[in-house]
Amino acid sequence: MCAPSSPDGGNGCAVLEQGVVLIADSAARACGVRAGMKRGGVLTLAPGTRLVERDPAREADALRAVALALLRFSPCVALDDEATLVIDVGASLRLFGGLPSLCRQVRATLVALGYAARVAAAPTGRGAWLLARAPGARRRIVQAASLARVLDALPCELLPDARPYAGWFDGLGCRTLADLRRLPRAGLTRRCGPALVAALDRAYGDAVEPLAWMPVPPVFDARLELPERVEYAQAVLFVARRLVVQLCGWLAARQLSLSAMTFAFEHERGRQAVPPTPLELAFAEPARDETHFMRVLGERLARVALPAAVIAVRLTATRVESVAPPADDLFPEPGGTRAARARLVELLSARLGADNVLRAAPVADHRPEAANRWLPFDAPAGKPPAPGAAPPRPAWLLEEPQPLAMRENRPFYRTPLRFVSSIERIEAGWFDGQFVERDYRIAQDDDGACYWVYQERGSRAAGRCWFLHGLFG
Repeated sequence: MCAPSSPDGGNGCAVLEQGVVLIADSAARACGVRAGMKRGGVLTLAPGTRLVERDPAREADALRAVALALLRFSPCVALDDEATLVIDVGASLRLFGGLPSLCRQVRATLVALGYAARVAAAPTGRGAWLLARAPGARRRIVQAASLARVLDALPCELLPDARPYAGWFDGLGCRTLADLRRLPRAGLTRRCGPALVAALDRAYGDAVEPLAWMPVPPVFDARLELPERVEYAQAVLFVARRLVVQLCGWLAARQLSLSAMTFAFEHERGRQAVPPTPLELAFAEPARDETHFMRVLGERLARVALPAAVIAVRLTATRVESVAPPADDLFPEPGGTRAARARLVELLSARLGADNVLRAAPVADHRPEAANRWLPFDAPAGKPPAPGAAPPRPAWLLEEPQPLAMRENRPFYRTPLRFVSSIERIEAGWFDGQFVERDYRIAQDDDGACYWVYQERGSRAAGRCWFLHGLFG
């Protein structure tokens, strides 16, 4: 059960079920609110306490959301009794650095979702279930013998199947699970039914646990309502992260990477209802990293202006791909991996805008100034021109050719230039009205630097002047 905290930080919050306090937070307990109190008693004792009616449907939705996020640790996640999740992590311990490290990562995932939980680990699912509810007991046990010793000391009322017979057990002097196991099995089965004996056997590992693992949805489409209206896009980031955490769990369980996802910010309904505000995030390389998703989302949200207050956020995985196996290179790629460079470009595009992060795309044109165009990094460039045996080209091309002075019939740029190549004649552009006739050559100065220079031909050849058009690296 989860309720938003009091906005004024007053006397805390309590959850009611049929007018009776079911649970209260620390602030409410400090004011004297206790489980079992009626609404009137709470209002008399602590009138500033926020009272919230229990919502089983929302509790079930929250539990399913947590289960979806925890799929990143194991595909075997089951919903169990009394709002409990059981995860089989036997095959995942080494991957996540051992049991203590795995428990820390599970807690961090729950914190990111906005929930707190009691995390316990044991060789059996029912044993971990009992440890999570036992006050003061060890929470992490690896060996079956150690689990049996710890379970023996727990009160028998922790087992749900034993609670209806608590009075009878107390009359027998049976207070712990060890006392319960000493009773004759046949008589215990006749008196309490086979479910209690089966629960004991499952807790101690003497019987197989029939857990129903949660099926993984074929598509990801999650929605989360906000506790209050939000006016600014940046304030949606916390709620969006809860959805992204669920998305990463779904991607891990389905062994997929994400190429694009779409957020929909839903606004208030009514006569002047505004349609949801969409926000699509596309990635140059398929990704599945929560940190990268949140970094790009934060940059995009900083540039979004909402037309109205947001009451809910929906996240949909629009394009996914199968995860490629990791490449084990003997020698690391210089400058980082391809995926790392793609993440950098995506972050820059989100921060500066896609129109300000460009890449070169070749064009089938012999004119140097028309042989390239600049496109957004994620825009398709079309079919590239067929490669040919072109002469050397400079690394830097001037935006406007620069006329060169002549000294002793030689072009001059800082020092006299001497030609080190034959003439390359370019005649093109007749089809678009930008016709050029040029003779290009490579020239070198006294320091060894090379330049790309040309002379105009035909009607444009005024005085046979040389122009500097490019610099070789």
